[in-house]
Amino acid sequence: MKRIAFALTLSLVVACVVGGVRARDLDGRYSNSPLKPWFDHLSSGKGLCCSMADGEAVADPDWQSKDGHYQVRLENRWIDVPDDAVITEPNRAGRTMVWPIRFDRDISIRCFMPGSMT
Repeated sequence: MKRIAFALTLSLVVACVVGGVRARDLDGRYSNSPLKPWFDHLSSGKGLCCSMADGEAVADPDWQSKDGHYQVRLENRWIDVPDDAVITEPNRAGRTMVWPIRFDRDISIRCFMPGSMT
């Protein structure tokens, strides 16, 4: 387990150094969105969200609040969202979003932004 944590930490550090801290809009499809500047600066206690992982919209059945903490279902399994990964500012996008980091078979959550559950 320590090896996995070390490898994940090392890969994050390398990604920061090599890739900088820019939002990931690789094909430019969101470059004209009025929300682009907001997404570019969106962060949790773990740092900038879009700099390390691509955000994914999450349907209402695939996230929940349980015992005062969030969980999100990714790849058919429930994953606990760390408290410091929760984005605390108002959700301007409206939909629930998660920024997962996948490493081997592990998934960690960099950022999570709850939606309205409508």
